[in-house]
Amino acid sequence: MYYKQYGNTDMKVSAIGMGCMRYDSDDVKSGNLEKCAEVALYAHEKGINYFDTAPFYCDDKSEIITGIALSQLPRDSYYISSKTNLGTVGGSYTEADFRRRLETTLSRLKVDYLDFYHLWCVLNLESFSEQVEILYSFFEKAKAEGLIRNIVFSSHMQGDELETAVASDLFKGMLIGYNALNYRFRQTGIKAAYDNGMGVVVMNPLGGGLIPGNPDTFRYLTEGTDLTVAQAALNFVASHKEITITLAGCTTKEHVDDAVKAVENLVERPAAEIYEEYENKGMIINDLCTGCAYCKHCPKDIDIPKFMDAYNMKLLGNDMYDRLKGHWQISKDSAGDCIKCGKCEKLCTQHLPIIKRLAEIAG
Repeated sequence: MYYKQYGNTDMKVSAIGMGCMRYDSDDVKSGNLEKCAEVALYAHEKGINYFDTAPFYCDDKSEIITGIALSQLPRDSYYISSKTNLGTVGGSYTEADFRRRLETTLSRLKVDYLDFYHLWCVLNLESFSEQVEILYSFFEKAKAEGLIRNIVFSSHMQGDELETAVASDLFKGMLIGYNALNYRFRQTGIKAAYDNGMGVVVMNPLGGGLIPGNPDTFRYLTEGTDLTVAQAALNFVASHKEITITLAGCTTKEHVDDAVKAVENLVERPAAEIYEEYENKGMIINDLCTGCAYCKHCPKDIDIPKFMDAYNMKLLGNDMYDRLKGHWQISKDSAGDCIKCGKCEKLCTQHLPIIKRLAEIAG
């Protein structure tokens, strides 16, 4: 395993981290949590020492499963991160609410402290400012008590907004979505964080499965390597000097092996150099839905993630109606039920024009 320095700390972390939001859904639903934990244990055996989890992942079982696994290991052999925000602490946003959420996470993970605790899912600067104002002092108190080692944030903002968040000097690191599709739009943010001595952790390096799901389109990533498209996409991200950890969501031990292979003999390069090399290769689209499903709260019960997945097919040069009918088995007509309330667009981590797309699909 290849290891990197986490920002200006003394922590050596694996270039690949395990994203703990993709434990096998059938095992989770059947309560076979120990079997899921075997994947995390295998990842540790292969040299991965950074594990990222959160409340609500895997039917709210991810922290429990990860705790089952990591509690069998020496505490100084891994780093664990979890997350919280206004949506998880309760309606009154008090210190007691924050503490209750944190203590639940610690109990589930069977640890006395978190190495990293994220201010979670910051969508824009307005959200960043609001949540910092309400919650940051609670983070500080928990850190002073030794319950948190590092205060970090998780964001879906673009580069210029990330620069502003970094400039606040409140955080030791950040977690962002970054991949071969959207790297153009977050370059300045990761450079600002790196220059500020922060660790940079990347989620969604496979573009929500879009990259390995379209191997012919993204074959250019594998040029000069013996890697698969998925492995090459992980290597693309991990090779950035400014990026500390690339999270791989692993359901099976084979997924772990793929992720580990992606960083064998890793060569780090500055983001600007990588940007220049890939500027005229492949496609650079920030408009593809990554399938996070945060938008799935439509008052008209429109299954928005499925419609946005179909719209991806159009952006990739395929027939979106074949995707709707053949894959999802839903009619385009229900897209016309949209009342343009805007709730989905407020929840969208990528700020996609969902209302306009639904109207286009229905038409």
